[in-house]
Amino acid sequence: MSAAPLFLRDPRDVGGPAQPLLDVRDLRKHFPIRGGALQRVVAKVHAVDGVSFSVMKGETLGIVGESGCGKSTLARLLMRLVEPDSGEQVFDGEEVGSARGISVAGLRRQVQMVFQDSASSLNPRMPVQGSVAFGPRAHGMGPAESVALARELLQQVGLNPALFGPRYPHELSGGQKQRVNIARALALRPRMVILDEAVSALDKSVEAQVLNLLRSLKQQMNLTYIFISHDLSVVRWISDRVMVMYLGEVVEIGPAEQIYTAPRHPYTRALLASRPSMDPDHRLEEPPVTGDPPNPVNPPAGCRFHTRCPHAEAVCSARAPRLGLTQGARDHHAACHLHDPASGHSLAMVRH
Repeated sequence: MSAAPLFLRDPRDVGGPAQPLLDVRDLRKHFPIRGGALQRVVAKVHAVDGVSFSVMKGETLGIVGESGCGKSTLARLLMRLVEPDSGEQVFDGEEVGSARGISVAGLRRQVQMVFQDSASSLNPRMPVQGSVAFGPRAHGMGPAESVALARELLQQVGLNPALFGPRYPHELSGGQKQRVNIARALALRPRMVILDEAVSALDKSVEAQVLNLLRSLKQQMNLTYIFISHDLSVVRWISDRVMVMYLGEVVEIGPAEQIYTAPRHPYTRALLASRPSMDPDHRLEEPPVTGDPPNPVNPPAGCRFHTRCPHAEAVCSARAPRLGLTQGARDHHAACHLHDPASGHSLAMVRH
């Protein structure tokens, strides 16, 4: 896809279109593992380990990677549902949680999240109209106004408020519940929406409807998306840029078309090669990558992918590669010694 279009400027916009809406720097989260009679910390899970990236206003950043790479933990860190161990998070030029910046409560008024499990995200004892109206009510909107807003949003996501508003979650299908969750996320008029596997539990026909809805709402409401998914085809279709994660780190980030047509990191190539083919003459007979991901409790030194990489050399285990620009590609970064002429890798001077 081409660069994300910018729509009418939001009155809450502080720095203009050139300033990233979200800037994340060296974000880390290690979960302690306790054991023994005194329940002391015996190890730590390196869930998110030094992640840095930016999201521009009006774009969709897709995040991909195999299970356990830290995608969902990263989403919860961005919402401050989980507190990071270290790192900075800057929202439209204001540092989150600092005395001079934006508070966590202020961040959540402008950033909302749609979770994977549409059923458990809704209160089973509350009609869906009440669930959508709850956020505005909690932020001081009157009962009549919040209900009117909820009905408007249900209509906007394709649900007749007169028919679906009084229903309870168990009376809705999976796609309808996810539409309610999208309406609820939009109730506070956010500038950014984080979608964590928001369509993965839906069948393909409903998934297509929800994806089209998300794209339409983005244009109507001038939204910015962070879209997390295992489905590589969906991420390519909806994203402007794509970020690839492996074992808690970012290994590649760049424009969606460049990532999918000319991947630079060996893990990204393996990930894309694992997609099933509709052509019977080009079906996979051998796995594109062998072995299991290393244990996040004790990740390997250097490049974390070197234990499974076909190009691994001594330098890969000795030193971690930096996330840098790749040859001949604008705004396309990869963390691989193959793309660093000074790394000492024997293939570093060969274009990959």
